[in-house]
Amino acid sequence: MTLTRTPAGRRRARRGSVERPVNGRLYRASFAVVLLPLLLLAFTTSRPGVLGAPTLPPSFDGVGAKALATELATSYPDRAPGSAGALGAATWVRDQFRSFGLPIQTDSWQQRLPDGPVAKLENIWAVAPGQSKNAIVVMAHRDNSGIGPGANDNASGTAALVELARGYTAGNTPGAQRVYPAHTLVFLSTDAGLYGGLGAERFASHAPFHVAAVVNLTAIGGKERPRLVISGDAPRTTAAVLAATTARRVAEESGPTVTRTGVLGQLIDLGFPFTLHEQGPFVARGTPAITVTTGGERPPDAFTDRVANLDGARLAQLGRAAESLLGSLDQGLDLTRGTPSFVWIGDRAVRGWALEVLLFALLVPFLVGVVDLFAHCRRRGIPLAPAGRSLRRRLVFWLFVGVVFYVFLALGAWPTGAPRPPNPALEATGDWAVLPLVAAAAVIVIAWLVERRRLVPRRPVGLDEKLAGDTAALLGLGVVSLLVLATNPFALLFCLPAVHAWLWLPQLRREPAILRALLFAAGLVGPLLILLSLGIRFGLGFDAPWYLLTLLSVGYVKATAFAITLAGTACACQLAAVAAGRYAAPSRVPGEPARGPLRELVRVSVLASRRRRRARRRRRGNDYVGAR
Repeated sequence: MTLTRTPAGRRRARRGSVERPVNGRLYRASFAVVLLPLLLLAFTTSRPGVLGAPTLPPSFDGVGAKALATELATSYPDRAPGSAGALGAATWVRDQFRSFGLPIQTDSWQQRLPDGPVAKLENIWAVAPGQSKNAIVVMAHRDNSGIGPGANDNASGTAALVELARGYTAGNTPGAQRVYPAHTLVFLSTDAGLYGGLGAERFASHAPFHVAAVVNLTAIGGKERPRLVISGDAPRTTAAVLAATTARRVAEESGPTVTRTGVLGQLIDLGFPFTLHEQGPFVARGTPAITVTTGGERPPDAFTDRVANLDGARLAQLGRAAESLLGSLDQGLDLTRGTPSFVWIGDRAVRGWALEVLLFALLVPFLVGVVDLFAHCRRRGIPLAPAGRSLRRRLVFWLFVGVVFYVFLALGAWPTGAPRPPNPALEATGDWAVLPLVAAAAVIVIAWLVERRRLVPRRPVGLDEKLAGDTAALLGLGVVSLLVLATNPFALLFCLPAVHAWLWLPQLRREPAILRALLFAAGLVGPLLILLSLGIRFGLGFDAPWYLLTLLSVGYVKATAFAITLAGTACACQLAAVAAGRYAAPSRVPGEPARGPLRELVRVSVLASRRRRRARRRRRGNDYVGAR
């Protein structure tokens, strides 16, 4: 084949050579497998049905609800869990329910707050018995942070909960009739909602009912537009019928201004399940649950959450919408379909399984390309075993980093608590103890200094060895991607930019280093989506990395996901070393036995101790000669 010249005057490498090993034609052709998932995606996108409006018009008393919210916020401005105000607020809610003649149940327990003291917590609920034992739960947390009176978050939701319960009692006026629901209705006031939703988690795991649906009311008295939250603590969303019906009932009262998280945000929430609202534990367990709020992804600012800022009109609108929604659910029959995954695009829902198939299909071209790259090395007789040993050493090092993290966690160096997401407004997520961080960093740096002696180049590295290093790392990334697919297919969203960008790193061997650096940085876009989501959507800013580590230390992020991430980091480090010209297969002095990291650390420590002893003996000898 005749070699052509590039605009810079350099000869372009031949296809299939060591400098151009990636089969671009095969890679592009394999994207044909994406066509079928796209067709499935188009045919499975639908507009979910909406349950019918209730037969009775809403009778929610907005003026009374605002008066109740004002009373609760002014009488008990500090309702932090375990405080005297929390006990008073619990008594207040109990008295309100008792005045309606409804059966009242309580659940008390003690639990350590996130990175705080052990507190006595209490859930209180009133029950309106129905013909069916399947329960529809209306929920609102009554606690606050204690910084402000919490008029909106969440005296407004608690007041609406009380007013909704009032509608199922016999009136005091002559001729008033009691409303008997078809389903059992549970009006649940939870504790520690701002502290990771501990009360909701407790009820979800110990509910004495078969819960068919949950409606959570949080901060519904703000001036912002109504908003629905459908994500959960697992890669699921709430049932499409519940989400569509809620949106319709809210729009009927407040106008067509109901919002929800955008498409990208919904995909991120499926790939990295995370929510600060109390529908999360129910959705994770397969129970249809939704949150209605006027707040954002994180709770409203406690300093400005005053009674004067409470919007009575908005509270009345969402209260009537909640009453209508409750009536629709009560007379509806489609309540037990579980929580399959959906992504909403406008008023249409895309089924999660179709998105999973699409994400896997987008992974196929990379797998085809890396397998062809492996076959290319075998055809050329390029040994991959040394590159595999190099990758293994990097993998062992990063798993050692994970072990160090959990050892320091066991020693109490990191934040601990229930496996729930701490409230960013309450927890100092960026203020980790400095001394344990320095100690952990020192251990990791020492381990790296010991290990890098076998990974730094001691001689010029040939193109074949560099290609072997890239191929081994890309094969490792393929295994990591398949592990991600097995644990949470939606998390491939964070892997796809890396695998498709880094597959072409061996192709840029003769290009300027800045191009390789830009291509490598493009692969980091996927993992950065998690940090950007925490930093921007949840208002964490530069505290997002520390908050992510906090989620790991309390157990909200599982150790399995952490181990897979560390394995991917090891592969990325080897690709970066090759691209930067700092790669070398593991090497040792001829005749020297192979030693692992622990034996090498002991050897380095012993040799350093011997050098210090010889230095002390020399100083003593010099002092003796000087004295004579």
